[in-house]
Amino acid sequence: MMYGICNLSSVPCRKEPSDASEMVTQLLFGEHYQIIEEQERWTYIRIIHDNYLCWISRNQVHYISDAFAEAISYSTARSIVSDILSLVQHNNDITSVVLGSSLPYYRAGSFNIEQQEYEYGGEVSTSKGARTDIVNFAMNYLNTPYLWGGRSPFGIDCSGLTQVCYKLANKQLPRDAYQQADLGVSLSFVEEAQAGDLAFFDNADGRIIHVGIMTGEGTIIHASGKVKIDPIDHFGIYDVAQKKYSHRLRLLKSYLL
Repeated sequence: MMYGICNLSSVPCRKEPSDASEMVTQLLFGEHYQIIEEQERWTYIRIIHDNYLCWISRNQVHYISDAFAEAISYSTARSIVSDILSLVQHNNDITSVVLGSSLPYYRAGSFNIEQQEYEYGGEVSTSKGARTDIVNFAMNYLNTPYLWGGRSPFGIDCSGLTQVCYKLANKQLPRDAYQQADLGVSLSFVEEAQAGDLAFFDNADGRIIHVGIMTGEGTIIHASGKVKIDPIDHFGIYDVAQKKYSHRLRLLKSYLL
């Protein structure tokens, strides 16, 4: 098997091997993947942390050994960037890193990608999965523009927001909203939901199309147009500006019982 790791701020991951294909997700710095197929310009990968299959540009692949990939897959010595934007440095090369990026084998201001040592002077998450932590992480993304497939403070989608906020709290979620809806414990009423629980919304066909993070105060943080806070009740999300419901509530899930 062959493996790689994201050594750039972010890497767009596409549905098909084409620049014109939709971006379905992003790799953030320090996230690694298995290489399944290589073409002249494109590489088909499986992202390790969520098993997502996608194509990335071959000139953005950074190869790592099988041994290192296996080691970081099972290691607990991995820290998550909690600054909205910061920098890492290897020799004279400086790379920006965003909230939610991974730092393998981080210790006291430095980390390693195999034999390459990087310096990092920013903050890392110390969360143990507290409900308020997840809400506070989500607050960092307020007014971030909605971007299909996005997972960064410069553009994010609804399930990207929930996935990265849970990652910052050291909990793993799948990538897409319908996949996230398959996990967790169902809640019967909006009033039961606590901070950090997730609410899911469907379309007229009953398909899950949206997800957001409950604040525990009768509101929800979600990415729709931008990351924002809106009121929620048993009908769904109410858009105050448009004076109507924007999303129909399908179910509520807790992963933090």
